[in-house]
Amino acid sequence: MAATYTLIVGTKEWSSWSLRPYLAMRAIGAPFEEVVIRLRHTEHPSTNEQIAKYSPSGRVPALKIEDKGETVTVWDSLAICETLAERHPEAKLWPANAFMRAVARSYSAEMHSGFAAMRSKLPLDFARRLPTPKLDDETAEQIARVIAAWDHALSHHGDDGGFLFGHFTVADCMYGPVVSRFITYGIAMPKNVQAYAERMMALPAMRDWGVAAQKEVDAGIA
Repeated sequence: MAATYTLIVGTKEWSSWSLRPYLAMRAIGAPFEEVVIRLRHTEHPSTNEQIAKYSPSGRVPALKIEDKGETVTVWDSLAICETLAERHPEAKLWPANAFMRAVARSYSAEMHSGFAAMRSKLPLDFARRLPTPKLDDETAEQIARVIAAWDHALSHHGDDGGFLFGHFTVADCMYGPVVSRFITYGIAMPKNVQAYAERMMALPAMRDWGVAAQKEVDAGIA
């Protein structure tokens, strides 16, 4: 009997960390249930109360895995992506080449732990298109770093498939929300990076996430 997966995510218009493992879940092709928790909600049960039922960290996302009579909850976007890559090697969520895999992991970890100014200045608003805000030096430097990183990966590793390391990997999952941010706020990108962003936004998983985010906006909950 196949494992049962339940992915707990936050409001899709806003939750960048939830989008990352969602992309990984879609990439492995396994069926999964989804629980969407409304963020920034204070009435009973509040956002925090709802999340506490699923995640020991008190944050989304979280992934519940039921397999062979055992149940485990994995939290944190990168931990979930790593777990799915390990459980589904056929999905090739990391590059096969060891050196390329090490670089892809470095890209992913850099996103996971860095770019705080950029994430603050350009918060995820997946379905909306908004004016480019005035960028301070730190934010501009972080945007430039992301664009340079994408350009380097695409130039050195992206020929076979057009993603950062050729085929779609965890690195693309980790930067998926940044792609959305750049589109939302009209961040200028060089031609090859713009083409990568368009390929990412055209993924069925990204389109489906966008449809759900738009429904949240239309319903007035985001």
